[in-house]
Amino acid sequence: MEIALFLVALVVVVLAGTALADRVGLPAPLLLIAIGVVGTFVPHVPEVHLEAEVVLLGLLPPLLYAAAIQTSLVDFNANRRTIGLLSVGLVVFTAFGVGAIVHLIVPSISWPIAIAIGAVVAPPDAVAATAIARSIGLPRRVVTILEGESLLNDATALVSLRTALAAASVGVHTLEVGVDFLWASLGGAALGFVVFVVVAKLRKLVTDPLMDTAISLVTPFAAYLLAEELESSGVISVVVAGLLLGHKAPIIQTAQSRIAERINWRTIAFLLENTVFLLIGLQARWILEGVADSEIAPGRIAAVCAASLAAAIVLRMVWVFAARYALVRPGPDPATGHAPPWQYTFILGWAGMRGVVTLAAAFVIPEETEHREVLLLIAFTVVAGTLFIQGLSLPWVARRLRVPSPDPLDDALARAALLQQASKAGFIALDELDHDDPHGVYDLIRQRVDQRNFAAWEQLSTTQGQESPSDLYARARLAMIDAERQKVLKVRSTGTVPSDVVREVLAILDVEESMLDIATAEADGDAPRARRVVVGRSCDHLDTAGPAVAFTAEDGLTCQQCVELGSHWVSLRRCLACGNVACCDSSPHRHATEHFHDTTHPVMQSAQPGEDWRWCYVHHLTG
Repeated sequence: MEIALFLVALVVVVLAGTALADRVGLPAPLLLIAIGVVGTFVPHVPEVHLEAEVVLLGLLPPLLYAAAIQTSLVDFNANRRTIGLLSVGLVVFTAFGVGAIVHLIVPSISWPIAIAIGAVVAPPDAVAATAIARSIGLPRRVVTILEGESLLNDATALVSLRTALAAASVGVHTLEVGVDFLWASLGGAALGFVVFVVVAKLRKLVTDPLMDTAISLVTPFAAYLLAEELESSGVISVVVAGLLLGHKAPIIQTAQSRIAERINWRTIAFLLENTVFLLIGLQARWILEGVADSEIAPGRIAAVCAASLAAAIVLRMVWVFAARYALVRPGPDPATGHAPPWQYTFILGWAGMRGVVTLAAAFVIPEETEHREVLLLIAFTVVAGTLFIQGLSLPWVARRLRVPSPDPLDDALARAALLQQASKAGFIALDELDHDDPHGVYDLIRQRVDQRNFAAWEQLSTTQGQESPSDLYARARLAMIDAERQKVLKVRSTGTVPSDVVREVLAILDVEESMLDIATAEADGDAPRARRVVVGRSCDHLDTAGPAVAFTAEDGLTCQQCVELGSHWVSLRRCLACGNVACCDSSPHRHATEHFHDTTHPVMQSAQPGEDWRWCYVHHLTG
């Protein structure tokens, strides 16, 4: 009963702390660590010892899997050199660098044990880094590299730790280290692929979302245990399985299963991530009490902890800049067409916050190890120090370096263009079907697809102060759904309709309302106008068309045909061949598309103030 009460209290504190962090504008991980530290000194709060097995088996596999299935395999592959240098090279570099400093300050700590603690504090944490990075809107390429690095560097750190501990006890040879690392990496990847193949075959046979979710919950633990049982890397096995299953999900899962898996894993990740940070804080008191009995002088303990923290930060900065200019030399960013500036590299180096894996790995060090209490304090200092120093300053650093956040309206442009291309393929498939359609179903399908696409384009720009057609539709339909739900609930209270039928009708209304809520949320917010973005690929028409012209509100552009008809328009488009200005497809008369059909002029541009993107009617591409 006491354990159950403690777990419930833990979750309640996590939820309250996360809500408070949102209200005060602080990163939730930092506030939860602070709450945990304060909690250890509050009477009647039980002493919590975070066991390595609990973290490495109970928390790490689901956290890694939740991150892996949401990570783009395409983006991961595009940045594989950088990710590899950070997740392998930087970990080894940091392990030896921190180890040398620890041994220098405290000579009684042997070289193998010093390198072991260096390996412990080497890997940045995916949860900490990406939680803060996403909240402040860092560039996607930076976030992708941080995610990829943090998914794999735990394996390097744990293998290095295991090797160092073995050297401290029985000694190892260089050949053994190489073979061990190869088996951990290549073997873990192979076993993760095996798990992927098995789960993928099962999913093709399973259509029930509940069964699919159950398979999903078992997968990370199966991948981890299989690899660890064969003395390979469970971390790499989970990551490879998660990356491949996430990449193939649109093919091997039903739509309902994908939605259920996405919601379930977001919930699990939310609870585990935030609980982890609270648990880190709850370790503070007993670690400090253990150090009080150490044979090492307090001043030397403080010095080695501070030096290890500084080394962990500085060594990462040195490595990322050396790798950037000597080894990687990254190519142009797809979003900008230019190589990432040095500010991106600095942010990548500064976002090296450590987390729960570092603390858990420290507990792997055997209890009989000399000065173990100091080693634990070093790990705790690096975790707390990097989270607070780098985590709190990261937003300020990003602002000072003027690192741009992803533009929401660039995303809206990419989304609208991609939907348009998908619709084109869908309409081709529709035309190939049997054309016996006495009920006009095909026309209804085309109308609904067009409405979806128009809603996406309307997120780019609308007449200032005027409600877009899609916003008006969402507002009116939500009011209708609310009235419909109230009527269904009234009928339910009479008991004249079976409860299963009532439940199904309410579920139908809920699905439609949730779709409207998502569309409305995506359209909210004051963001800068969309810039010119290339989506997919270019085409001959875009290459030969003239450049887009930037317009302002003072230009007073109008759709002359709408003016003559006395109607309103939503947004304006300008033909790059003849300069004709007409209204977009969301407008009642769609004069821009009409102009294309009449003249076959292929390229138009947005004539909205501040926008300069172009659109090819023939290939459905933006540029």
